Amino acid sequence: MPDPMLTPEGFATLINQYGLWVIAPVAVLEGPIVTVISVWMARAGLLGLQPLLLVLVLADLAGDLVLYALGRGLLPTLPRGLRKLLGLRPARVAALASHFRSAGARTLMLGKLTHSAGAMVLVAAGVARMPLLPFLFWNLLATLPKTAVFAALGWLLGDAHALIGDWIAAVSLALLLPIGWIGLCLLRRHRVAP
Repeated sequence: MPDPMLTPEGFATLINQYGLWVIAPVAVLEGPIVTVISVWMARAGLLGLQPLLLVLVLADLAGDLVLYALGRGLLPTLPRGLRKLLGLRPARVAALASHFRSAGARTLMLGKLTHSAGAMVLVAAGVARMPLLPFLFWNLLATLPKTAVFAALGWLLGDAHALIGDWIAAVSLALLLPIGWIGLCLLRRHRVAP
């Protein structure tokens, strides 16, 4: 028998009891579907919409900051052999840093709005040591419309949250494939010597 806390009704009970304290940490981990479900609950009167939207945006930015910090802090701690296996040779990291200096805003916006490449782009921004304030600024600019779209879906179609979750996964996969292909083509064309 499934745990009742994992059902939408169980989640609603937690929301009634703890409010935004439940949503914030879950939204850090999985923002889009949490946005859809929680805005649907706000429409039902379980949450205030304005504080909820603020928490959703801040949680999304917090999750992005964790991925950025992972990229920024993890690279120096990796053994040299693993860095080499991952293709993180000094010349490649320097090229990545150069890319983020010249096209960091565009790369962050694209990665964030496609959702599928977002985590990789956020970690890469950290590896490239993109300055923190521009990173946060461009992420905020991409987070606002993304959160608005998922909030609108939640408001209008939130009772179909399971189906929307499937759509998000399918669209993310559909976008990841061409983005991956383009990325591989660009890497081959601009191959950096080891």
